[in-house]
Amino acid sequence: MDIKVISHPLYLHKLSLLRDERVRPKQFRELVTELSNIIGITATESLDLTTVKTLNSPIGKFTGVKIKDKVGVFPIMRAGNGMVDAFLNLVPAARVHHLGLFRDKKTLLPVEYYNKLPAACQLDIGFVLDPLIATAGTAIAAVNMLKDWGLKRIVFCSLLVSKSGVEALREAHPDIQIVTGFIDEDLTDKGYIYPGVGDAGDRLFKTFYD
Repeated sequence: MDIKVISHPLYLHKLSLLRDERVRPKQFRELVTELSNIIGITATESLDLTTVKTLNSPIGKFTGVKIKDKVGVFPIMRAGNGMVDAFLNLVPAARVHHLGLFRDKKTLLPVEYYNKLPAACQLDIGFVLDPLIATAGTAIAAVNMLKDWGLKRIVFCSLLVSKSGVEALREAHPDIQIVTGFIDEDLTDKGYIYPGVGDAGDRLFKTFYD
């Protein structure tokens, strides 16, 4: 499995801002989009191109190209929704299929609650979006769903992952590509990445409860 870890200075700078507990939801959402833009550029490097008709620039003729692949974007709700706009800005023709999975806070196991995938897969490649891979339970479950559906080329995109989580995903699905911006070494006893960013969904959507 191919794991790409982005080491761009702008990414690391913005990730440090994202980690800061003082960052409010509006800025957190903006940072997630900015980081997802950088992730998206790297994740889409493997897209195939095809030539189109001869076109004219202001100076002369050239042979145009366009994306050949039928692209799907699969945000894992709810935190994955924060990454969608960035990917649609890069690939406006992509189809978006939401995957409803959450991690049970007691068992840390994935629970599926929403799946509206069409009967047949007609996509060439899919980008699974989740800002964090902690224990990797939901990540593994999401890839299982897409493989069962018939999707062959899968790229998992996360802003930040835990070392144990990315290793678990690698073991479960050695044939997919993972693109991330940083690997944190540890998890807390409650399954949060340490030092991480906290609960990405809560910080995105301001759902903090005592």
